[in-house]
Amino acid sequence: MTTTVYIENLKCGGCAATIKKGILGIQSVSDVEIDLETSEVKVSHNEDVVNSIKEKLSKLGYPESGDKNTVLHKAKSFVSCAVGRLEK
Repeated sequence: MTTTVYIENLKCGGCAATIKKGILGIQSVSDVEIDLETSEVKVSHNEDVVNSIKEKLSKLGYPESGDKNTVLHKAKSFVSCAVGRLEK
């Protein structure tokens, strides 16, 4: 199955790299595609892990669009972005 989540704070390829690495760490996730222009994250998975995906995105600083986007989320996304750029 595929789940699509629209997120906040997505800025660049560094953000995308961090998101992809984090989401691929969830058991049963097989693929992650990220569209920088639409802030869309598509996740292919075998089990119902939608809540885990959304929780992981929020912990990385990329909450689902419509959810509370706090200063803490924005700060975490800034750090995630920088880490993603270094690991790319």
